[in-house]
Amino acid sequence: MTIDRQSFPPLDTSKAHPARVYDWLLGGKDNYPVDEAVAEKLPPEARDAARQNREFMHRASAWLAEQGVDQFLDIGTGIPTQPNLHQIVQGITPSAKVVYTDNDPIVLRHAEALLVSRPEGVTDYIQADVRQPQDIVQHARHILDFSRPIALSLIALMHFIPDDQDAHSIVRNLVGTLPQGSYLVLSHASSDVYPELSAQVTAEYAKGGIQLGFRTRAEVELFFDGLDLVSPGLVTATEWFRTDRAPAQEGSGIYAGVARVR
Repeated sequence: MTIDRQSFPPLDTSKAHPARVYDWLLGGKDNYPVDEAVAEKLPPEARDAARQNREFMHRASAWLAEQGVDQFLDIGTGIPTQPNLHQIVQGITPSAKVVYTDNDPIVLRHAEALLVSRPEGVTDYIQADVRQPQDIVQHARHILDFSRPIALSLIALMHFIPDDQDAHSIVRNLVGTLPQGSYLVLSHASSDVYPELSAQVTAEYAKGGIQLGFRTRAEVELFFDGLDLVSPGLVTATEWFRTDRAPAQEGSGIYAGVARVR
């Protein structure tokens, strides 16, 4: 992929953006005062949740690569933070192909870092919104082989799509394009594990102009409807692991799961 810097969409630094708030929570520097203003008002647990979410992505992606999955469609990529998904999976399968997608123009400006693939593999980047799934799939078909298994990664993304935007249908449409043997990897903020904290986070994001749709466990489980959840099923982010070495035990307000497409 060649990045045409003349075609970069304009950055709107007057409004907070989830990718940049998340970058701040992870200790990154690619954010603006408007993003920092939102992040600083969040409870300290928000930083823990961002870290836990990232660590889940590392474990799940590595496990899938170890199972032989060598194609990944990562939507809601966010600003690059080392190690990124392609570094995890290409460290196991150098020929793996990864397509990243995000709707924040600042992520496009970091696409060159995202596209540093192993010579044997491929990485690509799509500037698009998950609410336009067909546009994403149409582009991804140029890189990924949709006749072979693909891992669809939706990490801490769908809680930014409230119910009035039909979040569950968006995921069903994306999963519906995947062949048998593919996987859905999804993490999602809960509304019922720590209800008071969830309400506080939702309120602070709303003040920054970002609408959230935190969900109960039952509501998150609906994203996996018709799929086969991999053990340990839908659990909190720190409870999901597939090796003998468990993550450190700590509370988490993030639900996480991996499921196989039948």
